Amino acid sequence: MNNKIVYTPGPTSVRENVRLARSNKTTNPDIDKDFFDFYKKTCDNIAKIIKTKNDVYILSGEGILGLESACASLTEKGDRVLVIDNGVFGRGFKDFVSLYGGDAVLFSKEHTKDIDVNELKDFLEKDNDFKYATIVHCDTPTGVLNNLSEICPLLKKYNILTIVDSVAAMGGEEFKVDEWEIDIALGGSQKAISAPAGLTIVSVSEDAKKSIKLRQSNVIGFYCNLGIWENYYDKNSFPYTMPISDILGLGKAIDNIIDEKIENVLDRHKKIASATRKALKEYGLDLFLTKGYSSTVTAIKIPKNIGALKLSNYMLEKHNTLVATSLGEYKEDILRIGHMGENARLEKIINILNTIDQSLKQLGFNSNKNLVELFNKFYE
Repeated sequence: MNNKIVYTPGPTSVRENVRLARSNKTTNPDIDKDFFDFYKKTCDNIAKIIKTKNDVYILSGEGILGLESACASLTEKGDRVLVIDNGVFGRGFKDFVSLYGGDAVLFSKEHTKDIDVNELKDFLEKDNDFKYATIVHCDTPTGVLNNLSEICPLLKKYNILTIVDSVAAMGGEEFKVDEWEIDIALGGSQKAISAPAGLTIVSVSEDAKKSIKLRQSNVIGFYCNLGIWENYYDKNSFPYTMPISDILGLGKAIDNIIDEKIENVLDRHKKIASATRKALKEYGLDLFLTKGYSSTVTAIKIPKNIGALKLSNYMLEKHNTLVATSLGEYKEDILRIGHMGENARLEKIINILNTIDQSLKQLGFNSNKNLVELFNKFYE
């Protein structure tokens, strides 16, 4: 199980120093002041990466915990919530809103491109009575990237709070929480940050905190209530026992990003993504998206005579390589290259492109070009 080559859009490869950090001897996180300081320092370092002065918390649960917690904390029965849908996870926010009694209103657009800000403007001019809106930064099943720098300030003009799922983008795409006026920003440990799965990252604005405090009804449940984190550091009291080994690993992964400098990390992702897309198109494959490409995921349309599932199964069986197709209605059609985090390295991308090239040709795809050579041609 542990010898497979993993090239999925999360979880991603984990650097050796992150794995070693997780193996360190641990203390009692409930009462050890030194661990409270380490936790707070890690949160502060994350805040630097995502450009915010808002409080940042690390929650014990995979990224979906953050999505549910944000909706649970803000939603009261009957609240109208705008769900911006141009992808599987964008549409999926509707379920969390409904679960906590909200009235989810979908703004649904094609899944093949990013949200058109002008179309959203037109919509909001006619209907803007929403407590908050949800939007996905990078929707992983298709790799579409939405322009938060324009969308979130637009929503804020109408006093609409924003929940942003940046699980598949945080650490691999530019992300300016304060400048873009994002109220609740959500990330995950296992994607571009390249730590093991199991932790959610969340930043909460003062406006979001105020909204939670002014609720007329209590938040349903405890674990998904973001209000329980208020002043945890001043009190030296976590809401529940922290998974200390996981957080030690995350701390090291964040250190890796800071040591490399976030600007260099983002540039590395951007260059690899651009060259990958250009190479795939010249090779003879079609991309799923028409515009709105992310630097962390590329979604490729696999010819029907081969099929994405058949290709991914073949790569596992013949090349011991784990790649992912997509989700929902795209599972049979799309193969995804997750060039994010530690997978956004030249040696890693060249290896996976070589494996895709060999596998496609072995399954009957007709191309007289070499995918790696094409990548090298476009990589600058």
